[in-house]
Amino acid sequence: DPTCGSGSLLIKASKQVGSNDFSLYGQEMNGATWALCKMNMFLHEVDSARIEWEDTIREPLLLENDALMKFDIVVANPPFSLDKWGQEMAATDRFERFSRGIPPKSKGDWAFIMHMLATAVEGKGRVGVVVPHGVLFRGDAEGRIRQAVIEENLLAGVVGLPANLFYGAGIPAVLLIFDKSRKPSGKNDVFFIDASREFEQGTNQNVLRPQDMDKIIETFHSRKVIEKYSYSATFDEIKE
Repeated sequence: DPTCGSGSLLIKASKQVGSNDFSLYGQEMNGATWALCKMNMFLHEVDSARIEWEDTIREPLLLENDALMKFDIVVANPPFSLDKWGQEMAATDRFERFSRGIPPKSKGDWAFIMHMLATAVEGKGRVGVVVPHGVLFRGDAEGRIRQAVIEENLLAGVVGLPANLFYGAGIPAVLLIFDKSRKPSGKNDVFFIDASREFEQGTNQNVLRPQDMDKIIETFHSRKVIEKYSYSATFDEIKE
């Protein structure tokens, strides 16, 4: 997780493995949050987790032989539309993460996505990232990056989530799933799920119930089209 915060997403992901055969890696920019993450790992007995303290875009520290480390699964809930994310160094980025285009200075969403794609294992890595809706339709540089990612057949799915689901962000978010095992010449489609209407209303935050999550996962894996809930869109339809 390149923006791992206090590490709860990493720990939740590790519980899905079904065994202790996993390693956790993360990077966090805020020193106090980084310390909290280290403590969280210790409390959950994931003592071997490697958590780095630095800005992921400007100074990625999860490196191997001076190249970005590659991971089977990359997950993150990056800061929404981060202003001043590091655009000034993107054109000369030594890891060439921004070859598809450079996101606008005031919106770092695609910068985090491209970092995540760059750190997923070629041919099999998968990426899950929570972003604001604007990532799906904003134009200019973001539009060109989005088109490139879709034409490379990396985007497997888009899951629309209810509003007020995440602490400190009342706007509805969307979950993007990328899969590097999809061949550029393979079946060209993106599977959309609109799960924004099925949730439990809380006092301060809305919650996805176990049945809501199960429905999302089941529908995504079966790629079953359900009226007003899910749809498999071809590239031609997306273009249109």
